[in-house]
Amino acid sequence: MSDQQPEDDVYTHGHHESVVRAHAARTAENSAAFVLPYLTPGSTLLDVGCGPGTITCDFAALVDPGKVTGLDRSPDIVAQAQALAVEREVPNIEFVAGNIYDLDFADETFDVVHAHQVLQHLTDPVEALREMRRVSKPGGIVAVRDADFHGMSWYPEIPELDEWMDLYQRIARRNGAEPDAGRRLVSWAQSAGFTDVAPTSSNWLYATAQQRRWQARVWGERVLHSAFAEQALEYGFANAADLARISAGWHRWGSTDDGWFLIPNGEVIARA
Repeated sequence: MSDQQPEDDVYTHGHHESVVRAHAARTAENSAAFVLPYLTPGSTLLDVGCGPGTITCDFAALVDPGKVTGLDRSPDIVAQAQALAVEREVPNIEFVAGNIYDLDFADETFDVVHAHQVLQHLTDPVEALREMRRVSKPGGIVAVRDADFHGMSWYPEIPELDEWMDLYQRIARRNGAEPDAGRRLVSWAQSAGFTDVAPTSSNWLYATAQQRRWQARVWGERVLHSAFAEQALEYGFANAADLARISAGWHRWGSTDDGWFLIPNGEVIARA
């Protein structure tokens, strides 16, 4: 996902290379399996907060010849997604810059409206869901998936990862966002006016040597160099030594032979 907020919303992750690289590892299979049964050839789909476009391009292949639109607030990220579509030779896709609170589409335009790891970064997720509902066709679906940070678990117990969780929670909430979004999706969907809400959940697990090294590298870098680091310093929640210690803790976890990191995700298929 990428940030998809109005100007006064702050994206906790930002677009450092380490963040975009992590997002580019997401596929429809590993990040949107709950949506796949609803995708049929000829369907129209809007992917809100599409980020670098990997999931979006997968969707396009599944609904071809239906048209897929990927939308992100960042023009730079839109350009990266466009380049990916060209590289993969995906003809039935377009990427545009836009705002989730004010989608530039007519009412009842899309069969499927999807947002992955977006609502957790918004100051008003309910309003975003209302707007997603507006552009979905009668009988169509709005599909959202978000992590639940306080639901994450890891082994072995490494104090620096506890520090990381506390710092992430403080930064996200300082930004007016909700890092434990996954457990709130049903409530938000109901508040947005959806009367048919089907919840599911699925996990990301990092427990093989390769997965541990990857996850440790991603967060080891993000703690030091991404918008997360900049905000931690700006808000006075941490200093450079704190961030270096937390980054080292991530790498220490990644070098274990028996490490485990579980990320639970809430999912909702909603119909008006």
